[in-house]
Amino acid sequence: MTGSALVLGGGGVTGIAWEIGLLAGLLELGVDLTTADLIVGTSAGSVVGALVATGGDLEEFYRRQLEPSGSELAARMGTATLLRWGFAAVTSGSPERFRAKVGALARRTRTVSEEERRQVIAARLPVHEWPRRRLVVTAVDAVTGELAPFDADSGVPLVDAVAASCAVPGVWPPMTVNGRQYIDGGVRSTANVDLASGCDRIVVLAPIPRGGGPMPGVSSQVARLGDSARVAVVTPNQAARAAFGRNVLDPARRAPSARAGRAQAADAAIAVHSVWSEI
Repeated sequence: MTGSALVLGGGGVTGIAWEIGLLAGLLELGVDLTTADLIVGTSAGSVVGALVATGGDLEEFYRRQLEPSGSELAARMGTATLLRWGFAAVTSGSPERFRAKVGALARRTRTVSEEERRQVIAARLPVHEWPRRRLVVTAVDAVTGELAPFDADSGVPLVDAVAASCAVPGVWPPMTVNGRQYIDGGVRSTANVDLASGCDRIVVLAPIPRGGGPMPGVSSQVARLGDSARVAVVTPNQAARAAFGRNVLDPARRAPSARAGRAQAADAAIAVHSVWSEI
């Protein structure tokens, strides 16, 4: 497959805001990433990917990020959960086994109900139907650890696919889709860049670019693409990282993260344009 791909990585509510701010800022500067032939969304990136692919107004999405967080609760991945993730990483013989162990952790953890979480995701998406533009939303089977790339042909409703992709283990419940439980696609990779393989122009927006253990980082996945594509990777600058704060799941950090993303667009525009423009 040739053409362009926009890869949107995970990073909590601050990642959603930063990506939307960055996309809006780039568009203002004449770099329109919403024209991508393929959009790959992981976790936070699945929300942004759905917004972009369904053809909404970026400026309106950006304005929404600046609104008060209201009654939306802040979540946090606690130390105990992080330690369990680490233990799973060092005791698993394969990436799939690691993901299955994290899935088991997610299934044991008491959180809000699946329906309550689904309603939160549904409220974030103004359109609940799969777009005509190709959108791939990543999740992981909570039992087998296998990647589940949902798209319009998967038979999975868009809201369910995004809710599964955003199901952070130990924070939110695994989402049941067609009788199987799924967890956050970021458990496989924070961006799943390899799903854009075959495209000749790829832009990656990665709020959390680093990997760890069985979870490959963005740079290693980009390296595996070789010389088959022109690739630009944008990661948060120092101002954006400060805007995120210590908890990427805190809605109170949404507005500063969106502003930081928009401001960073000026620094990213040249590199992104050099990849996005057709030669």
